[in-house]
Amino acid sequence: MSNAEKLSELKKICENCRNCQLYKTRTNVVFSKGDPDAKLMFVGEAPGEKEDLSGEPFVGAAGKLLDKYLGYIGLDAKDAYVCNILKCRPPKNRDPLPQEEESCIGYLWKQVEIIKPRVIVCLGRIAAKKLIKEDFAITKEHGKWFEINSTKIMAVYHPAALLRDPHKKEDMLVDFETIAKELESL
Repeated sequence: MSNAEKLSELKKICENCRNCQLYKTRTNVVFSKGDPDAKLMFVGEAPGEKEDLSGEPFVGAAGKLLDKYLGYIGLDAKDAYVCNILKCRPPKNRDPLPQEEESCIGYLWKQVEIIKPRVIVCLGRIAAKKLIKEDFAITKEHGKWFEINSTKIMAVYHPAALLRDPHKKEDMLVDFETIAKELESL
């Protein structure tokens, strides 16, 4: 069975998920987009309003900015695999609650297991705290490599943070150059 087929089956399971209360307020399950055989996986925290409406992650202004950074290192969004920890939008785009993260994290780990990315990039503090370490400090540790289960993992600022604070855009460029170098070495 191909990765695309395995992910399609997992998406169907997510669409029927009732592990937390978010299923009551979602419009769509926001599962993923991109290459099911990608070496590079991006993980955000949760879908926003535009993502909930479209059923696809990172389609709003933050997604367009992510696409620009991918283009900067010669990649297209379809060359990577993009998903979130949560598959349903928290009301008013609030931060995910710990119980919601715990209800959904198994789906993310299954996505990782299927795709077997060589590099995972956490988009923002919340994803980094869940995937790298609980006390992750995004302003101090963005752009630094960690290794988890033989997979290189790094966190960068969430693209939405760059929209609020453009001064972080230069740091993001440096972090993406680091990602490009790592991908070249694979």
